[in-house]
Amino acid sequence: MRRDPLAFVSGLARDYGDVVCLTLGPLRLYSIHHPDGVKHVLQDNNQNYVKGEIIGRVKVLIGEGLFTSEGDFWRRQRRLAQPAFHRERIAGFADTMVRRTAERLSRWEPAADHGEPIDVAAEMNALTLTIVGETLFGRDLSGEAAEAGQALRVALETTAFRAMSYVALPIWLPTARNRAFRHAVRTLDALVYDIIDARQREHAPGDDLLGMLMAARDEDTGEGMSRGQLRDEVMTFLLAGHETTAVALAWTWYLLARHPEIGEQARTETIAVLGDRAPTLGDLPLLPRAGMVVEEAMRLYPPVWGVGRQSIAADRIGGYDIPAGAIVNLSPWVTHRHPAVWDDPERFDPERFRPGAERTRPRFSYFPFSGGPRLCIGEAFALMEAQLVVAMMLQRYRLTLVDPRPVELETTLTLRPRGGLKMRAEPVRLPSARRLAG
Repeated sequence: MRRDPLAFVSGLARDYGDVVCLTLGPLRLYSIHHPDGVKHVLQDNNQNYVKGEIIGRVKVLIGEGLFTSEGDFWRRQRRLAQPAFHRERIAGFADTMVRRTAERLSRWEPAADHGEPIDVAAEMNALTLTIVGETLFGRDLSGEAAEAGQALRVALETTAFRAMSYVALPIWLPTARNRAFRHAVRTLDALVYDIIDARQREHAPGDDLLGMLMAARDEDTGEGMSRGQLRDEVMTFLLAGHETTAVALAWTWYLLARHPEIGEQARTETIAVLGDRAPTLGDLPLLPRAGMVVEEAMRLYPPVWGVGRQSIAADRIGGYDIPAGAIVNLSPWVTHRHPAVWDDPERFDPERFRPGAERTRPRFSYFPFSGGPRLCIGEAFALMEAQLVVAMMLQRYRLTLVDPRPVELETTLTLRPRGGLKMRAEPVRLPSARRLAG
């Protein structure tokens, strides 16, 4: 299971069906594959399922943040953060996303002119970190992106290893893995606390996410968040808010490079709408293919490939009894390929996400952002960001893989291309203004 978890869960679904029970010592783990079962756990009977012991092991990295917290504390934190992701506020982030993307793509020009490889996965990581830093925390993180990205990679590897271990050893044990993890967390903590301390020195919270969290007061005591609570929430949004989008964008470019005809269709649409000008929020409805390719990439390569829960009371899913205290695993990797829902599921086909197509299939046949009450708070933010970035890159560059062989998958908490994604960027020659007008 640890050696190749994607092949393992795929084999469970293939050989045993939609509900599979594994006995791991005293633990009973249930793998649920059909969209109806996913819907039952995440939505219909969500009050019976908590993040539980396995997800609790992630707390060594992000503490009691919005991703890991439960119950009343989670509801309070969600309520405090929700206004930062209101539709009108997210719309105001579009200009920052466009400006930061233009800056990042301009840096590619020397490599593109000389045909030198670019690690597109690392570039997407740096770009999305810069965007989330400015929009949610009012901080320019472009200078810290490389160091933070490396620390995040180490931290995610160790966290995933702990989550998939039968017994998670204490993080203070002086193993090589634990030492590397603690160093990575110190690096990330230094960045997060610097963001918090800089804002506190300003004596004005501000109106972004960080400002809302700092200004929040407990209804009963009137107390604000402690420095540790702020750290956990900033760490959660800093990591989750950029890592998953960066991974989705990397897989989008990988798939478009392997299916250049689909990339050219999206490019043609983009240039017909935009020419050589930057996109705006109002352009997005006119650029459906830029969003469709991202959503299909997240179907085939869901950034978060596994969703874990633990049952509180006994339940029944798909005709099978689920005991209290059972670990329940939902796998977007498997459900996104379920043959009862998806025709030719391994084929890259963005037409599956043409506007309105989602009404033809079960709601939870596709859940890259989880679902139910714990639906990712940043879903709209991420989709808008990805669509803008894809449109701008299609305008500027045509990307080809340095190595045409399939990329190996790296299964940490997110699903990354192992070793990065080396590509060459060829500048796109736009049609003349007269041809565009014609």
